[in-house]
Amino acid sequence: MPQLVKGGKWVFGWAVAGEDGSLPIPPAAWAEYGFRIGDTAIFVRGSAHSGGFSLSTPTRWPATFAAWEGNPRVLGTGTLTASHRAVMPPGVGVKPGDRLLVIRGSAVGLGFAARGRICAAAREHPELEVFRPS
Repeated sequence: MPQLVKGGKWVFGWAVAGEDGSLPIPPAAWAEYGFRIGDTAIFVRGSAHSGGFSLSTPTRWPATFAAWEGNPRVLGTGTLTASHRAVMPPGVGVKPGDRLLVIRGSAVGLGFAARGRICAAAREHPELEVFRPS
């Protein structure tokens, strides 16, 4: 997993959204975040700058946060599948074929970014792996 700039975030690669509304999760990220088949996937609004979101689960959502159900930052929920994909709700705003940078986020969730400085830096690294729906 590369760090694109010294002192910057670590990334897993790019994920391409599938026609079926799912997003592949890199195997290393799946393992690091302890995702499990059938878990509820919580999509939390990211910064306006990155145009992305964070992917969490109820077990990763700290009790110190407000309940995720009804939280205004939550874009919606989906499911983690046996093919290591997250089924996205319509509120996420990702279209089939969209390419998102998968970023080591906080302990709460895995980050996905659509734009911003980190995505610009990642475009300069053609060696980054691209995860496509199968």
